[in-house]
Amino acid sequence: MRILGIETSCDETGVALYDTEQGLLGHVLHSQVPMHAEYGGVVPELASRDHVRKVLPLTRKLLADTGATLDSIDGVAYTAGPGLVGALLVGAAVGRSLAFALGVPAVAINHMEGHLLAPMLESDPPEFPFVALLVSGGHTQLVQVEGVGRYEMLGQSLDDAAGEAFDKTAKLIGLGYPGGPALARAAERGDVSRFRFPRPMTDRPGLDFSFSGLKTFALNTIHQHPNAGADVAAAFQLAVVETLAIKCRRALQQTGLTRLVVAGGVSANVHLRERLDRLAEEQGGRVYYPRPELCTDNGAMIAYAGALRLQAGQHEPLSFTARPRWPMDELAPV
Repeated sequence: MRILGIETSCDETGVALYDTEQGLLGHVLHSQVPMHAEYGGVVPELASRDHVRKVLPLTRKLLADTGATLDSIDGVAYTAGPGLVGALLVGAAVGRSLAFALGVPAVAINHMEGHLLAPMLESDPPEFPFVALLVSGGHTQLVQVEGVGRYEMLGQSLDDAAGEAFDKTAKLIGLGYPGGPALARAAERGDVSRFRFPRPMTDRPGLDFSFSGLKTFALNTIHQHPNAGADVAAAFQLAVVETLAIKCRRALQQTGLTRLVVAGGVSANVHLRERLDRLAEEQGGRVYYPRPELCTDNGAMIAYAGALRLQAGQHEPLSFTARPRWPMDELAPV
């Protein structure tokens, strides 16, 4: 079964082709970072318009790169949420219409489930069950995963997601856009021992997160030390990484599991990977990540999740919708 996956939840247009026998055949991605950099963040209306311009040319490029044809596609998967509603509607409209024109089924995919399943595209994928840390610009979640669609939310951010806190703190320091990678680069030049940032919500039981206070702490530190941007970046990054590691340790201990999956844009952070690898070694377990190019939004994870759900007989009616908010625990099991 050959599935076309379309991702348009935010500021990246991703299209991919996944074959259930041959694996990932190819994926292409267009990033809107240069366009949004002028504004210091994603402008939703501009994002939607750019998806309209790019999604079909990218699909044609993917088919040319892989040597595939439209007739060889057996199903279409598209991101229906969560995300920016206008951006989601572009991918949903194109995906559902293309499936109708080809006479093949279409399936709506949850963006976060796509991230969660992205490590399954690697040569040595994790086995169920496992704990998943989904950490991106819009979400920070700990999930107990028993199988596809069998998710129990263990904890999540009560305010800013980790990636959002990275971006906002980078802006406070005066770094470029996108803020997360810029802050990580600045942290390499900083003295991590100069400032001690708090590890929020680690002094109480539970697995929820809160990162807005770290942003405020960074702001106050910058006001007191206006020329210490790199040192602030280093201390901030360490605080986020340690907080995530502490919560992951608790989740593994609470569930009795030893496998940890880490996905989402922030999972590409080198310091986070090093810290979680040490945690896994201490716990006698293992951490699984997607390859760096599949950490951020991409069509490959949507095509793969779509293949699993289409194989299970799930598909959409002729109508389609977008869900800016779509909790994963509402998904049907496979």
